[in-house]
Amino acid sequence: MSELSMEGNKSQSMTQYIARQPIFNADRSLYAYELLYRESSDNVFPVGTSDGQATGRLFFNALMLMGLEKLTGFQPAFINLSTDAILDDFPKLLQPRSAVIEIVERATSIPKVVNRVKQLKQEGYLFALDDYDGTDKWQDVLPLMDFIKLEVTQPIIKTNMMIKKLKRSFPETTIIVERIETYEDFKQLKAAGCDLFQGYFFAKPELLSFGNVEPSKVAVLELLNCTAQTDLNFDAIQQRVAKDIGLTARILKLVNARISNSQQTIRSISQAVIYLGEDAIRQFVRVLALSELGNDKPQELTKLGLTRAKFIALMLEPGGKDLAEQGYLVGLLSVLDAILDMELDIIAKEFSLGSELSSALLNFNGMQGASLQLVKAMEEEQWHTAHELLMMIRPASKMDVVFQAMYGARAYADEVFASLSSVTD
Repeated sequence: MSELSMEGNKSQSMTQYIARQPIFNADRSLYAYELLYRESSDNVFPVGTSDGQATGRLFFNALMLMGLEKLTGFQPAFINLSTDAILDDFPKLLQPRSAVIEIVERATSIPKVVNRVKQLKQEGYLFALDDYDGTDKWQDVLPLMDFIKLEVTQPIIKTNMMIKKLKRSFPETTIIVERIETYEDFKQLKAAGCDLFQGYFFAKPELLSFGNVEPSKVAVLELLNCTAQTDLNFDAIQQRVAKDIGLTARILKLVNARISNSQQTIRSISQAVIYLGEDAIRQFVRVLALSELGNDKPQELTKLGLTRAKFIALMLEPGGKDLAEQGYLVGLLSVLDAILDMELDIIAKEFSLGSELSSALLNFNGMQGASLQLVKAMEEEQWHTAHELLMMIRPASKMDVVFQAMYGARAYADEVFASLSSVTD
């Protein structure tokens, strides 16, 4: 099954939802998609969800896990951001010009938003003002916008006059009109000079779904505590991320987006954390906190991944810290195919694992791969196979080492889950 599918293929407990609505040119060819947060298959914005919560969940569960290219089919994306998200530099989790950041009509602290938008535009980020209503509140915002979005009003002549006024004042800005429901409205708006078009006349929001594993609430609290310190402790961040599959997947995806145009590959969690750097890690944790994630992940699969990761790390310790960290990552990712309903070869490619770790994960090659095969043999009580693999990995050791490592790995996974259960929703 592909990593992204139309809604309806999986149960809600393992499903993340997002809607996308197309934006069209005057010739009715596709220009971009607007991405919309959804909480269920109802395909409506959930009642009681704030702009900040929607922004955090959209970023953390969709953009960081799946990536823009999967959600939009490599078309441009428009994304709504709350005031706090803009001021906290959430756009920097995306590459400049990879998306258009929409300032929502409910935005507050406008002078601060203006200053931050000026800074971000110098770095190449694109902005749109959503649902512009003509009020003076936006006078300092409008000159900074690459796009201005209007909603159709009736009679339609009001919208047409607004388009012409904006075109005179901001001739270089692209005008988008939303909520177009009839051909007659489309024809009149086009004649008035509207550039881009969106609404039910063209297409309703399309609901997409994909497998998801959410980080635990204790991970939120611990990472918040880590990033509250003046000097970031990268070892502490790495240790926290290493205990949570949801965090690991998103950290690797975020790094992959940053190195997509280079030949670099990621070989361990600590390397990924250090590569991101202090600013990106702090922004990542702010997104995590805003999304208010719970701890309803598939526990047995997660525990299996933690057990495998720790077992492999323990078996490879004599080979040095780097080898043990690489093995830990292989073990942790070995269960993501079941959690995300995604093929392992796609995971290896999406997370930039490189040929060595990819071959370990997919074909049991190398010391890391042999150790993954060994832990699987232990799970299936294939003692003869386990002994043969031990001779390849640590030929001077006896099977007692394997049993001790498995005991230590299971104790480690149990300890992690005991800490999770101590934090209630």
